[in-house]
Amino acid sequence: MNNQLVSICVPTYNGAKFLQESLDSVNAQSYKNIEVIISDDNSADETLEICTKFKESTLFPVHIYNHQPQGIGANWNHCIEKANGIYIKFLFQDDILYDTCIEEMMEIYKEYPEIGLVACKRDFIVDVNMKSEQTEIWIEKYNDLQIDYELFNDSIYYLTHAVFGERSFLDSHRNKIGEPSCVMFRKEITKSIGLFDVRLKQILDYEYWYRILKNKPVIVINKPLVAFRIHENQATNVNSKAEINDYNMYHKILHKEYYHFLHDSLKESLDDEFSKSNELKKYVLKKYKSLKSKIKKWLR
Repeated sequence: MNNQLVSICVPTYNGAKFLQESLDSVNAQSYKNIEVIISDDNSADETLEICTKFKESTLFPVHIYNHQPQGIGANWNHCIEKANGIYIKFLFQDDILYDTCIEEMMEIYKEYPEIGLVACKRDFIVDVNMKSEQTEIWIEKYNDLQIDYELFNDSIYYLTHAVFGERSFLDSHRNKIGEPSCVMFRKEITKSIGLFDVRLKQILDYEYWYRILKNKPVIVINKPLVAFRIHENQATNVNSKAEINDYNMYHKILHKEYYHFLHDSLKESLDDEFSKSNELKKYVLKKYKSLKSKIKKWLR
């Protein structure tokens, strides 16, 4: 079996409430050639104490880095930059890896070495404060991210850049692959496609998965190997209460970087969106120049 080093990357920030359970799931992994990279955004709770005790109790390497916050994407990137492994496996501070998660993902890489990323299904852990009809509706809607795709065989989905050419590509749900705790990829791919886009706050994960998919196939294992926790302080819920400009920026990225992959209807939609935007910019610029000219005349 492929026994290359896997870096489990855990970006943290005030995550003490669920962190110990997440780290315990690392200890339980059946795949043993691992290291843990903890990148902490200057937590003010007991996060670092929990991480230090974890480091002292493990037989595998644990590296803890504490720094001033520079944004969610910067923290994810910091994990990758500090990783020594051949593979990057994210685990968020409130999620859980099932015991065979890394082992089964490594088996996929052994059988399909051409892929750029492997992901898996996930179960949900709903915090007591989030138990509601609204949460149940959300889970029902987002439970199966690959619902539009056919299985390659009984155990996997095999996705290619043909995904971008489907009319439904921009339909909800837009993340067709999974949350960061669901994925693993080779570190070397960052040399060709770069790191996470730090301008993004809400969708930087699947924007990155699609960058990988643009270059290499992606496999999604048709079983849950992680548990994704839903709670009131997770980044998705915090971001939903703030003004996030991600989708406008994302459309610009698609128009510039993915245009020839897209379905004709999506090309037309993006063309229309940006032609109107350009017309508005021209109008504003024209008005600005006119006003500037009038001010110069008044000042003479």
